[in-house]
Amino acid sequence: MASSTCLVELRNLTFGYGDGRTVLDRVSLHVPRGKVTVLIGTSGGGKTTLLRLIGGQLRARSGQVLFDGLDVGALDRDGLYAVRRRMGMLFQFGALFTDMSVFDNVAFPLREHTLLSEALIRDIVLMKLHAVGLRGARDLMPGELSGGMARRVALARAIALDPELIMYDEPFSGLDPISLGTAARLIRQLNDTLGLTSIMVSHELESTFAVADHIIVLANGRVAMEGTPDEVRHSDNPLIQQYVSASPDGPVRFHYPAPAVEQDFGPAGPVGGPR
Repeated sequence: MASSTCLVELRNLTFGYGDGRTVLDRVSLHVPRGKVTVLIGTSGGGKTTLLRLIGGQLRARSGQVLFDGLDVGALDRDGLYAVRRRMGMLFQFGALFTDMSVFDNVAFPLREHTLLSEALIRDIVLMKLHAVGLRGARDLMPGELSGGMARRVALARAIALDPELIMYDEPFSGLDPISLGTAARLIRQLNDTLGLTSIMVSHELESTFAVADHIIVLANGRVAMEGTPDEVRHSDNPLIQQYVSASPDGPVRFHYPAPAVEQDFGPAGPVGGPR
């Protein structure tokens, strides 16, 4: 995929934490401009880690993370902060500042990163809150919001600086069906209306498939598949089929690798338990 058609690109990237475990192993992928790309896969597969690498919170052991052609891992502090101003982030549970009102939460990045007047900031904040349906909640505190409302305020904050890229970490987690449907519709509408590029980590497959243009399946530290929702649904890869169908049996085993039962319990097996 040409750089003109992708905003984010990973080239042969390897990353692991201090315990020596490799989380991502020689991963290469592209995120198309103007599309909603969703990262799916089993827990612990490196999806949220990948978002942190794109945002420059983590540095790869080897390989590159490119944002609009810029190598994020090679940027100095000023360069990294400049790139981050072109990104928005919706954290898993919103991560609102609890001692700030809804209005001040959304105004925070504008006050921090611009020299706009308070009058102009007011208009921008109300516009962003209106876009997520919460202009009337401007004076509420985070503790007065439902979970779904808090996510929508966090989304308004994420788009306050009109970013090119928005990253969503589990935006549907813990939401009731109405709030989940509202969040999914907002992600799709904002992406299309504002001309954004979106990357979303999600385990909620029904809503994910409804809003996604492009799906990347991560498994065992690698990209197991990339494609459209239909292509992923009808994949003949056993691991992907197990994930999509939520089957307990398949390449992903119920039991974590362990010594043989006889080795731990003797020939009779565990007392009162299954072998």
